[in-house]
Amino acid sequence: YNPALAGEVRIPVEGMAKMPLDERKIIARRAAFELPPNGVINLGVGAPDGIAAVANEEKVTPHITMTTEAGAVGGVLAGGSNFGSSANAHSIIDQNQMFDFYDGGGLDMTCLGMAECDEEGNVNTSKFAGRLNGCGGFINISQNSRAVVFAGTFTAGGLDIAIENGSLRIVSEGRTRKFVKAVEQITFSGTYAKQKHQPVIYVTERCVFELTPEGLELIEVAPGIDIEKDILAHMDFKPIVNKPMPMDKRIFIDEPMNLSDDLFNVNLGERIEYDANRNLLFVNLEGWSVRKQSDIDDMKRVLVKACEQAGKPVHAIVNVDGFRIADDLTDDYEAMVTQLRQKHYASRSRYSTSAFMRMKMQDALNTRTLAPHIFSSEEQAHAAREAAALRKRLQQVERLD
Repeated sequence: YNPALAGEVRIPVEGMAKMPLDERKIIARRAAFELPPNGVINLGVGAPDGIAAVANEEKVTPHITMTTEAGAVGGVLAGGSNFGSSANAHSIIDQNQMFDFYDGGGLDMTCLGMAECDEEGNVNTSKFAGRLNGCGGFINISQNSRAVVFAGTFTAGGLDIAIENGSLRIVSEGRTRKFVKAVEQITFSGTYAKQKHQPVIYVTERCVFELTPEGLELIEVAPGIDIEKDILAHMDFKPIVNKPMPMDKRIFIDEPMNLSDDLFNVNLGERIEYDANRNLLFVNLEGWSVRKQSDIDDMKRVLVKACEQAGKPVHAIVNVDGFRIADDLTDDYEAMVTQLRQKHYASRSRYSTSAFMRMKMQDALNTRTLAPHIFSSEEQAHAAREAAALRKRLQQVERLD
């Protein structure tokens, strides 16, 4: 009995046991780079549950909300035989309520296991050698999540690896191939995912694949791994191979990766793009956090510079998915936005795919008499700006008449 898993006590998470650096941790570390800041994540059993331990080691757990279908929300999700529970959980709800949340589109990302994968990106976790294992909540979760990460070893049954000086070496190959010509049963449809433009990647200890419109593409390879000998030779089909990147070397070194530097507040200058033909300034604040006054000052400096380089008032379109402002800095932030609108913006449209984020920001803007509408997509923001421009031109024509 563990009172921390029952919600009776809270425990210091710094002292939790760390995973050994093996194939399971390599997979969890690479998958952790996909975590959306301030997002809601579901973890499946098996290889995916290691992400919770990695996130705790990297001290990013406070900035994401992990869930399990059993009803745990937040905290540090447990793995192994305790999977489904959580230490220091924010709440524990009934499973049917959790699936209401999943089916309603509440997930920003899910990481699920994979037993078989084929060239179409289909995944099987439900039927093996003619025996039906069942899909559980796999289909609900995978089809309704904004992004999907599949995680598992490249082969199964006897796989043995060695990690030497930041490189991976296959000591003994697994007896069973997992990347097959056609899966025995389609639990996750790659074809359907492509139709709805759902981002999907497949993470293994030696490489990473991505689902593209043309099929499965090899996008990353672990240091020390030979593509022909260690990857293609153990697949029943040939994936798309263009110019795969090396997997991050930090994954293979047994020390902290400083994951927070990658997940939060990357160079703001890289988040801004100006389209001179349409006079549009795209500002990507997804996952950005305003925690201190200097964050506001840095943002203002970068945005003012971009606007001045444009040489005229710009139409700003801002992605506020996962954007977070400390409560005591909201007034200062909105004052900065007001200055930009008065001096540098011809118009400003915000959008977020998160219904919760739209509601939260609209409430904050309403209290400050600023235009409150937050669009649900970049396309809607574009359309609204163009409609406003058309109305303005019509008003000018009417005045001339």
